[in-house]
Amino acid sequence: MARLLVVDDERDIRHLYAAELEDEGYQVETAGNGAEAAALLQEREFDLVVLDIQMKGESGLQVLQKIVRERTDLPVILCTAFSCYKEDFSSWLADAYVVKSSDLGELKSEVRRLLEKKKR
Repeated sequence: MARLLVVDDERDIRHLYAAELEDEGYQVETAGNGAEAAALLQEREFDLVVLDIQMKGESGLQVLQKIVRERTDLPVILCTAFSCYKEDFSSWLADAYVVKSSDLGELKSEVRRLLEKKKR
């Protein structure tokens, strides 16, 4: 069973994503900010990270840069309400970019795609 980390400063979003991804058969942990995410990434192994960009404190792009430096094998999906970040060069470090929506189909599809790619 794949272990996912969902990082978002909105508690309701974290709970929604966790519930939906658990229904897909994944084990999901959540973090409310970059510091919590960094601590969890040091303590545990994850197969994939779903990361919000606009968060209080450290931005998701800053967290992404740390992940890429420390864990080149860990796929990251940026999941944000703002499509404008797609033009930011630092967002290109992510393995996928998903604009938040009430339909989580695209997010689930990207999670499946990246986990399959990682297995190869």
